[in-house]
Amino acid sequence: MNFALIGAAGYIAPRHMQAIKETGNRLVAAYDINDSVGIIDSISTDCAFFTEFEYFLEHAWRLRRQGETAIDYWVVCSPNHLHSAHITAGLQLGCDVICEKPLVSMPSQLDELRSVEKATERRVYSIMQLRHHPAIHELRDKVSAENRAGRYEVELTYVTARGPWYLASWKGDPRKSFGVMAEIGIHFFDMLRVIFGDLTHQVLHYHDEHKAAGYLEYEKARVRWFLSIDTEDLPERVRAHHSTYRSITCDGEEFEFSSGFTDLHTVSYREILAGRGFGIEAVRHCLETVYQLGLATPEPPHEGEAHPQLSTLGPARLATGANDR
Repeated sequence: MNFALIGAAGYIAPRHMQAIKETGNRLVAAYDINDSVGIIDSISTDCAFFTEFEYFLEHAWRLRRQGETAIDYWVVCSPNHLHSAHITAGLQLGCDVICEKPLVSMPSQLDELRSVEKATERRVYSIMQLRHHPAIHELRDKVSAENRAGRYEVELTYVTARGPWYLASWKGDPRKSFGVMAEIGIHFFDMLRVIFGDLTHQVLHYHDEHKAAGYLEYEKARVRWFLSIDTEDLPERVRAHHSTYRSITCDGEEFEFSSGFTDLHTVSYREILAGRGFGIEAVRHCLETVYQLGLATPEPPHEGEAHPQLSTLGPARLATGANDR
């Protein structure tokens, strides 16, 4: 099948390109305002490339008119604030759409996209690759098998070190990325709900441009969480060897899943192509969680609610993080 990709020069685009290739499909057109896209040649030397969206869209419509060259899947890897517009363009072109997280910025936009899906008879799929991680499957199966009455005590820690480029890019602009909770956290809020059931209560403890922390209650778990792009938040044992640390402890038992991420986009593509992708309603809950946390005013934690990392921020900074929105 034929694929077109928006955001070809971005950080995550190569994983999508590789997934297209490894699932036996063709990347026929790509667009980005930046032209540092030589990576495309490792996927296809026949891919048309554009730095202006209007020309890219015109080319896509021309391919559609030619029939057998029509684009089947429209892949969105653009900055978060453009997702809704780029998804809509793909649906109206007659394509199914694969979009990086977060799908959109506000829950109300999901309803708009559902209307476009219905009108065009096409589908939108969100990349939520963490759902395919073996360690997450292990924890989900453990929780399901135990079927206990009380809640698990859970700590979620995700630190992915980012250099100065991060805040200088669109990712550092909360009007475009919607902040660290949306940019690096939405996968984990999605994961928690899949494992522990519906969210019943949430509190934001800290929030700034580098990190966020808070407390969530699900049907089966009390979760203390911490997200950061600050290198200083990496555990000492990790810092010398890795720039990323992902960990979830459940009643003191750690499920460390810093590795095993390299091929999850390909797994996601295979599931989508087999008709088992995650559509709009499958990701509504995590988008609503991020949206409500983004609107929340940070407040001091009650007893038993604080993530251990919160104490390293110092009392003067506690519950004073700026809101993204």
